[in-house]
Amino acid sequence: MSQNTTPLLLGEALQSAATVCVVTHGRGQSPEAMAEHIVSRLQTKGVAYVLPRAASGSWYDARAIDPLTDKTREQLARSLAQLKQAFALAPATVPVVIVGFSQGACLTIEYALQFGGWNGALVAFTGCRVGGPEDKLSRAPLNKLPCYISGSDADPWIPLTAFSHAVNELGAAQTRLRADIFPGRAHEVTDTEIVVLDGALNYFSTGQETLW
Repeated sequence: MSQNTTPLLLGEALQSAATVCVVTHGRGQSPEAMAEHIVSRLQTKGVAYVLPRAASGSWYDARAIDPLTDKTREQLARSLAQLKQAFALAPATVPVVIVGFSQGACLTIEYALQFGGWNGALVAFTGCRVGGPEDKLSRAPLNKLPCYISGSDADPWIPLTAFSHAVNELGAAQTRLRADIFPGRAHEVTDTEIVVLDGALNYFSTGQETLW
């Protein structure tokens, strides 16, 4: 698989955008898949989309719920640095909504809890913390950062126990948190979740929506 890590840029130009949305793909996926399954379903105008690309299609090899190994820590550190570079493409004064799906959602949660809050929001579609209960994971204060996290009781990758632990961690970090569990939902992003993201983008772009 290609080692290309050039992000995909869509929507409004970065320098004229009202909001920047960084959309992080899951394991074995691509920015193009996120463009089709998430970005194309959004309605908010004036948004610049930055879609980072994982080398070889995955941000790290292990499952998110596996205990951390030295290899996983190294891969996670490289991927977090790549996500930070994508974030840095946004102009300093523009709100940034960081979005992830599946493995990408796990990466965005780790980004927030390692680096702390910013002007914008976190949206994690089907994610959890990376590592097992025995791992000592950092938890930076998020200072009321708006955060939305979703999951399912039937998801094959993110069990409810791991999802619930992530909710607790984000709550303890003092986010402005909304968490949704969708019974029986497959490993996908539903229309309801898309509406939540669209509302967040509209909130930061126009101030005309109530943010969860």
